[in-house]
Amino acid sequence: MTVISFGSINMDLVVRTPRFANPGETLVGLGFYTASGGKGANQAVAAGRLGVDSLMFGRVGDDFFGKDLLKNLENNNVNIDGIKKDDSLPSGTAMITVDDEAENTIIIIPGANGAVDVVDTKELIPFFKNAHILMLQLEIPLDCVISAAKLARDCGVKVLLDPAPARELPDELLRLCDFITPNETEAEILTEIKIENIDDAKNAATVLLKRNVGAVIIKMSSAGSYYFDGTDEIIFPAYKVEAVDTVAAGDAFNGGFAAAYSEGKSLDECLQWANACGAFSTTKPGAQPSMPSRKELTSFMEANPR
Repeated sequence: MTVISFGSINMDLVVRTPRFANPGETLVGLGFYTASGGKGANQAVAAGRLGVDSLMFGRVGDDFFGKDLLKNLENNNVNIDGIKKDDSLPSGTAMITVDDEAENTIIIIPGANGAVDVVDTKELIPFFKNAHILMLQLEIPLDCVISAAKLARDCGVKVLLDPAPARELPDELLRLCDFITPNETEAEILTEIKIENIDDAKNAATVLLKRNVGAVIIKMSSAGSYYFDGTDEIIFPAYKVEAVDTVAAGDAFNGGFAAAYSEGKSLDECLQWANACGAFSTTKPGAQPSMPSRKELTSFMEANPR
């Protein structure tokens, strides 16, 4: 079965720096590189590198970055039949700063991602026939996210929403989500509950369930992840790794979960894949370059049994 990601495709411009600059301050950086990114594309690559059928929907500009982004997706086992080239806007970009603690700040310039429209979502329908799960994020217009979720639900395809970048969301979208995967910050914005421990996570998840979300998976970084669907509750401890770059760890998490789910694995296995992919990705720099292959994921989980 196919995993579909509908969302953003960006070129990441990444600066390494010992710490984040204060307003008005100039720092000397430690390095610079470009890497393919965008939350939608990251999640498509995360699934594709695990060997499942992965399909990307979105837009790039008809420019140098766009050509490079499409080539990279194909090289990572992602079908690009659902991507349009926009000749009026540049490809999306993201300005990323990563410090010595592997933390990051990100500024997104949407470009062609911002031109994705509801008409584009209709083109998903033929592909839903062979799809098992649709991954959505919030780096394209919200009306397109809602439209895609509605169409997926009508076609019997599960909806996995990564509510990032963080923002308040309407009940119209939340009730279409079979799974929602906020981190602590995103969960707080959605529920007004600060996540500091498992009890907080359960309280926040309960608020989202009352808004008719199917199941909540809260990504709690070093504390692991918390799953609750009103009946089943799973606390998955974090893998211990030496992080060098946390960019796209959440995307690796979602891609891992969706890939496992598309193969019919148990909920416990889906969460294991998700957490392992997220942890592995922090051990390498860059967004898509840090996603594990199937072989790397298997080796990582064997070396870190749960």
